[in-house]
Amino acid sequence: MSPEADVVVVGAGVIGLATAAALARRGRSVIVVERNTAIAQEVSTRNSEVIHAGIYYPADSLKATLCVAGRELLYARCAERKIPHRKTGKFIVATDASEIATLEMLRERGIANGVTGLEIIGPEEVRRSEPDVRCEAALVSPETGIVDAHALAVSFLAEAESFDATLALCVEVVAIERSPSGYRLRARDASGALSEIECAAVVNAAGLGSEAVAECAGFDVDARGYRLHLCKGDYFALAPACGLRISTLIYPVPSDAGLGIHVTTDLAGRVRLGPDTEYVDAVRYEIDASKRAVFARAVRRYLPALDDEALSPDFAGVRPKLAGPGEPFRDFAICEESDAGFPAFVNLIGIESPGLTASAAIAERVAELLSGL
Repeated sequence: MSPEADVVVVGAGVIGLATAAALARRGRSVIVVERNTAIAQEVSTRNSEVIHAGIYYPADSLKATLCVAGRELLYARCAERKIPHRKTGKFIVATDASEIATLEMLRERGIANGVTGLEIIGPEEVRRSEPDVRCEAALVSPETGIVDAHALAVSFLAEAESFDATLALCVEVVAIERSPSGYRLRARDASGALSEIECAAVVNAAGLGSEAVAECAGFDVDARGYRLHLCKGDYFALAPACGLRISTLIYPVPSDAGLGIHVTTDLAGRVRLGPDTEYVDAVRYEIDASKRAVFARAVRRYLPALDDEALSPDFAGVRPKLAGPGEPFRDFAICEESDAGFPAFVNLIGIESPGLTASAAIAERVAELLSGL
């Protein structure tokens, strides 16, 4: 590790790497430190890999504005750099007539957020596209897609390194303090050895570890509203031999608990169901196979031919949510912390969905926050 840098980015998930690329592209010397043995091992790739359109989020929220801007940047990046992706489109389905009003609300919200092509269609039109889906109506989102999240992260790393950014793996930040040059970070490597690095600015993009990084820098996370709630989601795979045909993404009408157990395809054509919502006290990735019946029952509302035996455990992910169980909407926390006495320190906390979609736009926002460096 170099002893000095303009910016240290803590976390080599897709957000940290996108930020490193944006800063390095602007001529900043950047070091990215990551506690894991490889990049993008946590939130970045343990998800549905969906490119969201920007429908669900309140107008003018960071989640809405950065999702819409990030989606355009993401599709352009994928095309330019040959990153595997596909614009699949999505149906949000109302399985009861009482849910159609929610579809109409989502359509109006999406239009207010700048999402184009949204329309509500009837069950016959849905069946022409997805014969196995049953519903009363569906909101069509043609701008939704899927992306190879790991390939996206690698593309940001390659860009950052092309501008001389450095990646340090197996390095965990254990202390951050002010110094004459800005900040001094103390970090522990895989052998347990400690080293220090001086930098002018810090970006906390540590995802599941972002609360801990903020605390070790001296932030009162409760006073700042940065306390994270870990929300685990399991996924089940659909057996190809079950006979169900799915070509697009199928989502139920969302609830207060989240977007609901939805059906997505990956770039290889595999179909998976998930995630569910389970708040946990610690990060863990084991899958409760007994949930299979719960998943099947939830999805049979719009995929009635689904049999429990067609599902098998696939993988799990954990989302770093700022909103706890039953709490109202919380936006991304993207904060340059001069007002808290930490100039040129940017906290990125609670970056859950649509963080993957918004990654390039979040990175541009961080670069703007540090433009005076």
